[in-house]
Amino acid sequence: MNETPGSAVDTAVIVVGAGPVGLALTLDLARRGLAVRLLERAENGFEGSRAKGIQPRTLEVLDDFGLADAALAAGGAYPPMGLHVGPFTKTWRMHATAPDSAGTPYPDVLLLPQYATTELLRTAVERLGVTIDFGARAVEITQGDESCAVHLEDGRLLTARYVVGADGGSSTVRRAAGIAFEGTTDEADRMLLVDATVDGLSHDHWHIWPRTRGRAIAACPLPGDGNRFQIMIRTRPGDALGGPGGGELAEADLTALLRRRADRSLTLRDITWTSVFRPNVRLAERYRNGRLLLCGDAAHVHTPAGAQGLNTGVQDAHNLGWKLQQVLAGADDSLLDSFEDERRPVAAQVLGRSTELYEGLRGTRPGKLTRGQDEHQLGISYFGGPLAPADAPRTATLRRGDRAPDGPLPHPAGEATRLFDLYRGPHFTALAFGARAAAAVDRLAWPSGGVPLHRHTVLTHTKPRTPGEAALLTTYGITEDTVLLVRPDGYIGDIDDLPMTA
Repeated sequence: MNETPGSAVDTAVIVVGAGPVGLALTLDLARRGLAVRLLERAENGFEGSRAKGIQPRTLEVLDDFGLADAALAAGGAYPPMGLHVGPFTKTWRMHATAPDSAGTPYPDVLLLPQYATTELLRTAVERLGVTIDFGARAVEITQGDESCAVHLEDGRLLTARYVVGADGGSSTVRRAAGIAFEGTTDEADRMLLVDATVDGLSHDHWHIWPRTRGRAIAACPLPGDGNRFQIMIRTRPGDALGGPGGGELAEADLTALLRRRADRSLTLRDITWTSVFRPNVRLAERYRNGRLLLCGDAAHVHTPAGAQGLNTGVQDAHNLGWKLQQVLAGADDSLLDSFEDERRPVAAQVLGRSTELYEGLRGTRPGKLTRGQDEHQLGISYFGGPLAPADAPRTATLRRGDRAPDGPLPHPAGEATRLFDLYRGPHFTALAFGARAAAAVDRLAWPSGGVPLHRHTVLTHTKPRTPGEAALLTTYGITEDTVLLVRPDGYIGDIDDLPMTA
């Protein structure tokens, strides 16, 4: 700690990194009325398609932000896979649909290029009055007992109560916090990613051309007009990835490579983005050091297999936002420790699964390239963690820490026709099932500061009278009068059953 910043600060939270994760956190904080500043070292926004699979659980997060409809309009259905072997093409569906029992309005993975996700979130952030500070490179970050200081390359000094690093695998915030980033990088395994138009290639499925010695090539159609694709070229040591002098491959070179490995009739043009990916599997030793916190790729990096990295990071942000608001409003600072306690185990599990899926890319069997319900992230639970003790009351189907499923309201309230309509927004939601629960939820004490509480009586009885009531009571496992508290991030915060008294 090189200096101790004073108690007067410029803003409540500084977020470093304006990718999807930093934007999601900034959006969550801004809609809560918190003063937040977003710094981005690049001169402009990200323009590549890199992370393009939005999982059902992340679509639910976007729903909470009021952005799900815009995301669905900007994206498209995940295309079927097509494996080319000589003159034959084997097609199959890569991603499974979530079952009805999952209780989600978004059962399918959405194909949405990262540049489109970024644009949706950036527009929403700017709509709330937050201007992204592009070209703001942090060179030193220090912290004291009450605040943090961020020194920028251009000489500016910014101060805040907390600084959150959403600045990727080479995170400046993580280094300033002195947090180890444990794992490996495979320099021998590289993949060239290219966004371009490909003439002569059908846009109705994902193309894969397997090749010997791990030099497969694939092309995923991107949503929108034009024959745009994200092209993935797997390489091995000794393969040239650059043109003369090691620069980027020209369109002619990439066309030649595409024709040589895939189809002689194809032509590639209008390249808008290229990147070289190396399998990098790392997990931060901690997610917090005092007033410095990490989320997204600053805390965990994954292989691209399974579309997990961006999704896990956005859900990190959704978990952290309301906790920062509570602490800034006076809650015990230890609440921020639960961010790591809840999210780091999720990242560790995702790292293992994405690595397993990436190894499957080396083969050509459809079973190795198929994604199931584990990747949807709908089954994530914080049960057994610090905010959801294992001995807490539960319903027949739900525990504290479990995700709160969606479902139609038996009796719509205004424009709210589904449970997610009640949950949408930066608040806790108290649900009452049964007459005594309805009276109890009205009397529920709640502090005036911090995250607000919305109350709603779902049913004044717990014995179903219609099929709709039966379905909802079964989903939530309600068998007696119950008050159920849903956290702002959509997980069960508390369950209070009110058994009949003698």
